[in-house]
This record gives sequence, C-alpha cells and structure tokens, in this order.
Amino acid sequence: MASSMFLAQRRWFHSLPRNLSNARFFSALPSQHPVSVSGPQNNVGPKSNKFEKASSAPSSLKEPELAKFSAIADTWWDSEGPFKPLHKMNPTRLAFLRSTLCRHFRKDPLSARPFEGLRFIDVGCGGGILSEPLTRMGATVTGIDAIEKNIKIARLHANLDPTTSTIEYCCTTAEKLVEEQRKFDAVIALEVIEHVADAAEFCKSLSALTAHEGATVVSTINRSMRSYATAIVAAEYLLQWLPKGTHQWSSFLTPEELTMILKRAGVDVKEMAGFVYNPLTGRWSLSDDISVNFIAYGTKEK
Repeated sequence: MASSMFLAQRRWFHSLPRNLSNARFFSALPSQHPVSVSGPQNNVGPKSNKFEKASSAPSSLKEPELAKFSAIADTWWDSEGPFKPLHKMNPTRLAFLRSTLCRHFRKDPLSARPFEGLRFIDVGCGGGILSEPLTRMGATVTGIDAIEKNIKIARLHANLDPTTSTIEYCCTTAEKLVEEQRKFDAVIALEVIEHVADAAEFCKSLSALTAHEGATVVSTINRSMRSYATAIVAAEYLLQWLPKGTHQWSSFLTPEELTMILKRAGVDVKEMAGFVYNPLTGRWSLSDDISVNFIAYGTKEK
C-alpha cells in the first residue's frame, strides 16, 4: 500500500505544469557563501512550564498544540534537544529559500546578503532558528509566534548578536497582523500548518499578509503511509528524535491538498521540493521525492 501511494504521488508530481515540476533550481548553497544557521549556542530563557500564549484567542490555532510546544520552549537552541531535526534541516530549508526567493525578487543568489531591502515574516517562528539566518542574509525579519515563551527565548538569543538584534519578534498570530493590515514581501511558514486547527483559514491569512507580487513559502509533512512510518513511528517512538505526540498524522496535508488550499487563498504554487534524510551522513537534501517532508513556493495572484 505504501509503495502504491508513493508511486501515485510521484506520478502526480511529474504531471504538474512545467514551471513547477521541471524547475530544478534547488541546488545546495555555494560553499563560498556559508549560511550561519544557529548562531551562538547558549542556553537562554526562563525555566518555566507555565502555558503562555498570545493575549487574544487565535482563531486558527489549537490550544493543545500551543501547550505542547510551550512545554519544550526552553530547548529551542539546544541542537541536540527536541528540535534537533529542525536544526539539521535548517541549511536545506535555507537553500530552497535562497534559490526560489532570489529568483522571484531578481536577487543575486551568490551574494552574502541576497535579501537586502526585503521584508520577511517568519510565521510560527519558535525560538528564531530560521529568523536569525534570514536576517544574516540581509532581510528585515518579523518573527511571530502565539507562544509567549518562544518569543522571549527568541528575543534573548537574537540580542546575543548585534546583527540579529534587529529582528522584530511579536507574540501574536497571522490573523491579528491581517487585521492590522501588515504586508511583507515574503511570508514564510515552515512546519507550522500541520499544527493549526483550520489550514484553509491559516493560508488565507498568509495570503493576506503577502504584498502584491510577493512570495509565500509553506513546508509541511505529506499525509502518506511512508510519513506515518518515518515521521511518527520512527522519529517519535523508535529513534526518539521528537517527543511522542509531536505530530498527528490526520493533520498532515498531501501536496495536492496544500496546492488547492493555497490556490483558493490566492497563492499560485510555482515550485515544490521534498526534503530527504540520509541516515548515513545525517544530512538532509532537496529532492523530487515529496512523499514525506516537502516545501512549496508560490506567488500572490493579482
């Protein structure tokens, strides 16, 4: 069954329009321009298990999900802790962002600061492990999270480096910023949508935050038998990379579903890639294989 689903997904991917399936631009970053992923590895933040969230009730978020991540907020910058998989995946996520967004905004991907002059928002920023390298790449970054502990950790860590101390961190939701009519050149929500209560409403907010001719990037986990075996059974129970219960398989979205949801929200998916883990090297790479982890880049429709 897993094999047939995998083959079906592969056939679907290769049947996509040419500008999506044949765009092979997600190569690794040039070695002469390394990207700092994690910054200083300090243990920061108050030690507390109290559940903290944004002051106004977020409409697209699940309260149990907020409580679950609040409980491990202190470990965001522990590269061997519960967020180890994200630390490992971060260089690959950044490679995709550099490639697609430089092309979209006509920036030089070989530049050390290719995102100079662009406004990015990191939705569900957690402790800031993506916001910080994006800032070092020149972007003016706003990081938002509904968990106040995450924002406190992110601010403390960002202030350790003058380069990242400029990040605007806010304990709020995408919906709240839509009400404030905020706009960004690129709206980025990585490994977040599988934790929200209403994916369609969440994507409408992402679209509303995206400026005219801007870009939207979303990554998540495919709802396939292979993802159940690897992202839940293996990662949470066998290898114990993640706390048990981190993911709910029923909350995952297939690439077809995510593409349709974004389309209805006004975002046209232009490119998609998979994240593949090599257990021999311990590294992630970009691939055509979207059967487990995948990332999608789209543009705001007129």
